[in-house]
Amino acid sequence: MQTSDGKEEPGIPDSPELTPQIDAKMLRACMGLFVTGVTVVTYLADEKPAGMTANAFMSVSLDPPLVLVSARNSSRFNQSVRREVRYGINFLTETQRPLSMHFGGRPTDGLEPLFKSERGTPLLEGSLAQIVARAVDVHPAGDHNLYIGEVEYIRFGHQEHPLVFYTGKYRQILAHLPHFSTNGSTEGW
Repeated sequence: MQTSDGKEEPGIPDSPELTPQIDAKMLRACMGLFVTGVTVVTYLADEKPAGMTANAFMSVSLDPPLVLVSARNSSRFNQSVRREVRYGINFLTETQRPLSMHFGGRPTDGLEPLFKSERGTPLLEGSLAQIVARAVDVHPAGDHNLYIGEVEYIRFGHQEHPLVFYTGKYRQILAHLPHFSTNGSTEGW
C-alpha cells in the first residue's frame, strides 16, 4: 500500500493468496456461537402439509415487509416452493421442541403435528408467532437457496418462552416474557 508521497506503507497487501481456506467444521462451530430462534417453515408438498426446521431465518425489510429463509439444496422445500408460492414460518416455543426434531429429520413415532391453514398455507398450532410469506425472489447461494418472501399474514400465538439454539443444542432463555399491545409492539419499543 502506498502513501500519498509514493512511499510503501506497512499493512496487509490485497492478495488473494493470503486468504486462508475456511474449514466447514470451524465455520459451523463459529456460527454455533450465534444464538438463534428455531422455526419450522411449512409449505404444501403434493398438496399435503410439510415442513422443515430452520434457524436460518431473518427479517429483511419493514417496507415492504420482507423475510428471508435459507434452505439446503437437498431439501424437499426447494422442490415445492418457487417464486409466487406461499410458505409459513412458525416460531417455536420451548414446549414445541419435539416438532423441531420431527421436522429436522428425526421423526417421532406417534407425533401428529396439528396444522391450520391460512391463505392456503399450513401453519403449526401452538406456535409463538406465525407468518405467511409469498416467495418474491430465490437466490442460489452455495449449497443453499435464499428465499425472500413478502409477508402477507402475521399472527401472535401464546406468549411462552421461545425455543432457542446455541452451540449445537437447544437452550432456555431465563427472562420475562414481553407484553404486546394491540398493535403488536412490545413494551419499551
